[in-house]
Amino acid sequence: MRYTSLALGELEQDQTGQQGDAQRGSLKELTFFFLRLGVTAFGGPAAHIAIMEDELVRRRKWLSREKFLDLLGASSLIPGPSSSELAIHIGYLRAGWMGLLLGGACFIFPAAVIVGVIAWAYVRFGHLPAVSALLYGVKPVVIAVILQALWGLGRTAVKSRTLAIAGLLCVVLSFAGVNVLLILFGTGSILAGIAALSLSRAEKEKTPALFLVWRGTRAAIARILPWTGAAVTIPGLWPLFLVFLRIGSIVFGSGYVLLAFLRADLVVHRAWVTDAQLVDAVAVGQVTPGPVFTTATFIGYLLRGPAGALAATVGIFLPAFILVAISGPFIPLIRRSRIAGAFLDGVNVASLALMAAVSCQLARSALVDWLTVSLAAVSAVLLLRFRINSAWLVLGGAVIGIAASLLSIR
Repeated sequence: MRYTSLALGELEQDQTGQQGDAQRGSLKELTFFFLRLGVTAFGGPAAHIAIMEDELVRRRKWLSREKFLDLLGASSLIPGPSSSELAIHIGYLRAGWMGLLLGGACFIFPAAVIVGVIAWAYVRFGHLPAVSALLYGVKPVVIAVILQALWGLGRTAVKSRTLAIAGLLCVVLSFAGVNVLLILFGTGSILAGIAALSLSRAEKEKTPALFLVWRGTRAAIARILPWTGAAVTIPGLWPLFLVFLRIGSIVFGSGYVLLAFLRADLVVHRAWVTDAQLVDAVAVGQVTPGPVFTTATFIGYLLRGPAGALAATVGIFLPAFILVAISGPFIPLIRRSRIAGAFLDGVNVASLALMAAVSCQLARSALVDWLTVSLAAVSAVLLLRFRINSAWLVLGGAVIGIAASLLSIR
């Protein structure tokens, strides 16, 4: 009980200090930024994270690179869409609980509307609207944006030779197909173990506080999540909401991991959609701006129209808001513990390593000819040397891609 009281007391002090020290931005400014990001952020979570780092750390200086990395690491450790959770974390840091709601909602809303419109066209015309020309020009720019973020964040995250070696090993493990969670938790645990060996006796006595608090939080979550897994057989709005609520509560990783969960639940178990419809839904989620999890919006529209799209979207994103609200206030306390801080350092390096591996995979599909290679190279120079706003580069890449298609110069 002494440890729990100590932890909660430190937590309250950290929250008060955090609210007093953080630069508070207006809700209007926060809303505008994340609405714009939801419209222009193509390329998946790695690109979203890179754009946030460019805009909010380098340009607007809303938070430091160290704080950004801690929020990124915390987002990687909980289920759900990591870039959306990062937006929610930043909203909370910037403007409190209202910022938490607005940061996530404004990032998700534009993407959900775009996917909903595409779903309407899909139902009406029986095929997906053409987007290949636009993505042809956007993808190379996204590669440059990710590389810029990796360069800046890497210099902050890699604080020692041990962390550098850990990062390189994580890249290798990622290419070898090792599970994302195993890489994240394994790296953090090994580095936490190394840190524990060097702790003094007085420092070791303080560490149980963190784990007692986490144990209570984990037990509370465990009581809630099984309720969301109730078996359902009719695709009504409430069952639809519950299914996507459960999926949003347990899915880690990329859109491909999401595809596996959706197929097991919606194709195999419930037969609500076909394999072809599911592949189309995931494709729409990946080629539209904003979170890949808007795949749920598309499926919800197919099953129950606009109301189904809303139910599925709220269901799959709601756990992200809840989990960030629970875990966010503990981040300062985690950072103050040497063992937990070392764990978070390991997770941060592993997150950047996974981001680097994803960027390599994206580059192989994006850099396909002289024009795309030139776009990536010029974008990298403009970002690193002249610090051009990444949103303008993404827009320029889209225009060039469409023009190249119309002029047939690809």
